Amino acid sequence: MFKRNTLALGGAALCGALLVSGCANQMSQRTEHEERIERKLLDHSLQIDVGEPKVLDLPQRRVRINEQKTFEVTEFEVTRHYDRYTPYQPWREVYEIPLGAVAVVAGVGANVVNVFALGTLPDTATRDWISYGFAGLNPFMNVPSNGRAQQNLAGIDEVQRDKRTEYSSLPWSERPVQVKAARQTFELSTDRNGVLRLNLLESPFAEHDLSQFGKLQISVTDAQDEVHTDSSLSISSTLRSKLVEAHALIYDDLEDDEVSQWVHRVKRLSELGLEEEASELEQSLIELTRNDPELQAEFLKALTKDGGRLVADPGAS
Repeated sequence: MFKRNTLALGGAALCGALLVSGCANQMSQRTEHEERIERKLLDHSLQIDVGEPKVLDLPQRRVRINEQKTFEVTEFEVTRHYDRYTPYQPWREVYEIPLGAVAVVAGVGANVVNVFALGTLPDTATRDWISYGFAGLNPFMNVPSNGRAQQNLAGIDEVQRDKRTEYSSLPWSERPVQVKAARQTFELSTDRNGVLRLNLLESPFAEHDLSQFGKLQISVTDAQDEVHTDSSLSISSTLRSKLVEAHALIYDDLEDDEVSQWVHRVKRLSELGLEEEASELEQSLIELTRNDPELQAEFLKALTKDGGRLVADPGAS
């Protein structure tokens, strides 16, 4: 009795295994090819070019900051293999079985004809029809169908094609820069070209006692990769003494001054060697008098006569 039950269970398991395995119609394997590139960061550094000389003799300086990276670049050719199959749907057997019988008969007939045709018939007639027919006659299997095919990833093959080292040097574009002067710390930023424009006669430096600024400490940090670098610029004692006087010439109230005092301010800035600041103040005063042609004409005449400067008539076209 026990032996009969064992045989019955074994037979049922075997039939079940055949049923399950027969449900999926295995199809030809499909492959996909693609290229994959890995970039490994080998080195990351920041470079500050404060320019020459290292001692500031003028209040303005352009500091260029670059970000340099070294990468190990590896190229791979990746091939993915997919097992394809047609999932089993029992109701399709209603039409697949009779079509399978027809396909088997047609396939056998094609093989007979192929004998007399000396093997010139294509494999789609002599082999594929028979394969299609037997798959259709099998009640536990559907015929292969590309339209209903499903797939599973069977494996991945990777082949290394190339390995090289790449270098990049990009501007520290629109990124923060920390500038320390005396006990003050200023948060500035570069422009889109990675240039930090320092002007000791403009904000935020102009609001502090410039005579105490002996050195500017410039620092940049990339928090993501924990990369840091710094550099410094010394400020000459001559420039520090000029800055105090130049600050007063530029920022003291202009509207209550006479034209002669305006001319004195521009002329004195030029005498201090601050020609760029003198030109900027000159243009500001010309713009200030734009709505008063008589006052503007008087100022321009005084600039030429008393200030010894060549000024173009803003009204000339």
